[in-house]
Amino acid sequence: MAQPIPALNPNNERNFSGGPGALPASVLQQVQEAIVSVPEVGLSILGISHRSDWFAAVVQELETNIRTLLGLGDDYHVLFLQGGATQQFSMVPMTLLHGKTVPAEYLLTGYWSGKVLTEARKEGPIRTLWSGEADSYRRLPSDAELDFSPDAPYIHYVSNETVEGIQFHRVLGRDDVPRVCDMSSDFLSKPCEADRFSLIYAHAQKNIGPAGVTVVLVRDALLQDVRDDLPGFLDYRSHIKAHSNYNTPPVFAIYVVLLVTRWLLNDIGGLERMDAINRRKAQALYEFLDTSDGFYQGRAATADRSLMNVAFNLATPELERLFFTEAQQAGIFGLTGHRAIGGVRASLYNGLTEQAVAGLVDFMAEFRKRHGR
Repeated sequence: MAQPIPALNPNNERNFSGGPGALPASVLQQVQEAIVSVPEVGLSILGISHRSDWFAAVVQELETNIRTLLGLGDDYHVLFLQGGATQQFSMVPMTLLHGKTVPAEYLLTGYWSGKVLTEARKEGPIRTLWSGEADSYRRLPSDAELDFSPDAPYIHYVSNETVEGIQFHRVLGRDDVPRVCDMSSDFLSKPCEADRFSLIYAHAQKNIGPAGVTVVLVRDALLQDVRDDLPGFLDYRSHIKAHSNYNTPPVFAIYVVLLVTRWLLNDIGGLERMDAINRRKAQALYEFLDTSDGFYQGRAATADRSLMNVAFNLATPELERLFFTEAQQAGIFGLTGHRAIGGVRASLYNGLTEQAVAGLVDFMAEFRKRHGR
């Protein structure tokens, strides 16, 4: 006799982790059921063939949903790849930079864009158009600080730096030079003028599903003159031809991304409404930080604050450790800052509710009362 599916763990809704973070409760419920049996198939999602008609329909619907959410035209391909953003750090310059003599332009705005630069240098010449290292990556460049070349093969930047908690709130670059953007941590959190980019990539898990799948949007024209000696797995054209089924794809992860896009379309009502929710969450937390009389110290420049990752500090490392301990005792998880810079980080991805943020603010207020000076 089949056992009943247990109730969802309420702690899932208080997960502020910057990596694998919160997913919507309704999506988790559907995933929980699908692990036992996908309703329209009668098999566990973990045992359904990637060559089945059902999975082909999943990929097609997911492509359609992403096009609808972003207003993406038929001149773009929507791919579901593996290897995370880390593979894209190499795959992009292998495709677009190898053999070039004119440098591609990269922005160095934080931890992850530094990783991108390391890989790009292996394939061809690059120019670091701007670096935030001198300011410890606490701010982003103004337009006046950027001098884009009309001859660059492409411009690359990271839209949201999860470690430092800074985010671009505008599109960078020239319209006559291909834009490439790592949107891993804010993809589908807001409208993004996708048609102004030649290539967008975003790995999970942040806003879109569990680790194992990377969404790539690539304009068809960008691939017209690509070199012919790329390995098949590292050639976007191989995956386009195979409809994201070039090798065994992560069926489970792709299915969860489908459920998330359905949630965005049907429950939330699109990316403008998702953006409004995310802005309210961020505003609530930043306003609390700003009125704490310095007990909590925000890290990022106000104009460049991320809506996804709120990075801040307390007065001492000892106080921060106590903060983490008491937060977990209160059922609030994932607040430890990235190992690169330490501190505290609260990630407010799509699946995290406004109620969860309100609960965090209440806890932080009580913690300040107990341990303030």
